[in-house]
Amino acid sequence: MLTRVKSAVASFMGGVMAGASNGDQPGGSDLPLKFPYSRPEFLGLSPDEIECSADHISRPILILKETKRLPWSTGYAEVINAGKSTLNEDQACCEVMMIRRRSPGSSTPNRTPMSSRRSSLPNGEGLCPRENQDTSDNLTFNYWALFDGHAGSGAAVVASRLLQHHIAMHLHVVTEILCTPNQLPPTCLGEEPVNHHLTPKSQNALTRAASLRGAAGAPGAPASPCAQPTRFFIEKKVSNESLVVGAIENAFKDLDSQIEKEKAVFNISGGCTALVAVCLLGKLYVGNAGDSRAIIIRAGEVIPMSAEFTPESERQRLQFLAYMQPHLLGNEFTHLEFPRRVQRKEVGKRMLYRDFTMSGWAYKTIEDDDLKFPLIYGEGKKARVLATIGVTRGLGDQDLKVHDSNIYIKPFLSCCPEVRVYPLTQCEHGADDVLVMGTDGLWDVLSNQEVSEAVTCFLANCDPDDQHRYTMAAQDLVMRARGVLKDRGWRISNDRLGSGDDISVYIIPLMYGNRPK
Repeated sequence: MLTRVKSAVASFMGGVMAGASNGDQPGGSDLPLKFPYSRPEFLGLSPDEIECSADHISRPILILKETKRLPWSTGYAEVINAGKSTLNEDQACCEVMMIRRRSPGSSTPNRTPMSSRRSSLPNGEGLCPRENQDTSDNLTFNYWALFDGHAGSGAAVVASRLLQHHIAMHLHVVTEILCTPNQLPPTCLGEEPVNHHLTPKSQNALTRAASLRGAAGAPGAPASPCAQPTRFFIEKKVSNESLVVGAIENAFKDLDSQIEKEKAVFNISGGCTALVAVCLLGKLYVGNAGDSRAIIIRAGEVIPMSAEFTPESERQRLQFLAYMQPHLLGNEFTHLEFPRRVQRKEVGKRMLYRDFTMSGWAYKTIEDDDLKFPLIYGEGKKARVLATIGVTRGLGDQDLKVHDSNIYIKPFLSCCPEVRVYPLTQCEHGADDVLVMGTDGLWDVLSNQEVSEAVTCFLANCDPDDQHRYTMAAQDLVMRARGVLKDRGWRISNDRLGSGDDISVYIIPLMYGNRPK
């Protein structure tokens, strides 16, 4: 165990265990790739340009050649890491998706529920539905996503190709409800709510009246002599917003399951964090699983749209799981947390500790079991789960184990995102109000306030009619986080250490979300 721990600690800054198979390189696997490695399609790079972008010494910043490749004049910029991994493990995707409305009375989705195409115009006007398709009842949404891979780029590449389609499939199931005002969702597929066309208030009143009479069918039916005792109940109301959030959450779970199944036939290396933004029916939904981050900058004010999921932020969830299923620790780790490693000479003495029930600290008498390596070790960016991985949510990682053991990490890693909602059309936005999405390479060295000040200042000095301004602002952010090469290291302002990680940034102007569809 000690050897494994030393190896784990030595790899703290690398994200995952040193010596883990990249899976992207020749010889890493005999299985074919699910999708070939590439840079985001909307960048329009040639093979030679992709090769040049992988220069870990000069680290050139890549930006959009044509702003019309992305909707809403979205700005994008990226840069590769300073030698941390051979390939850029960040991936990005941006799509305009169209979902065809479900057929009336259909209980299952059509096989081809949607058509999609990247917008060719800045406000999404370039969407091209399939020929002979009626678009009057279709649902259109904008989609932006960033995926930060670890232990290889495979999972990030797969996620960038497939997650939007899983979201569209789940939205397709509820399209008819989302497109019809004041419609209550059925309790199950294929079942229409009773009194479908009544208002929610009237329907609840009838439901209560039926329960008072003991009726199971239509209102006014005679009570059965064998009826159960009367129970008062009110049907739970489910908002359209909750249906969209549920679709995004289920899409993450479905893709994670797909990756697990397809690892048997394809070389899908490692795992990835995922940060997505979906603009649908006047609301902005931001889903995050991992340590990437999104913020809204509105009139100079910062509105956080995500929270990082790390071993420290999810300590109690992880400790509870280990407490309930101690076999997951392989008899080599303890779910308890101590301020420092416990030494054998301290057995029988008292030391501060905490478990999943505690937010504070208390004393306990040290026992032999407390000498095991802690489930969560390290602080800040150096914190690791089972001495192996520094993020607790994401996609993939089904094969990840503690070094030189049969202890799997995946049971502690959740694929479920946190989804935050922003009422886009209920707020007035100016040309400088934006959503900033970035992988952790940006946020490791720049705070929310620093990013806000940099973006606000840059946009204020640009021509408001220049549609390249958002791409240039994204390039400026990446440059600030990367820094300049100085004394064999990358340095940013005040001679601080710059980011040596992959950095990817979207800057999305919100004023386009206020425009009528």
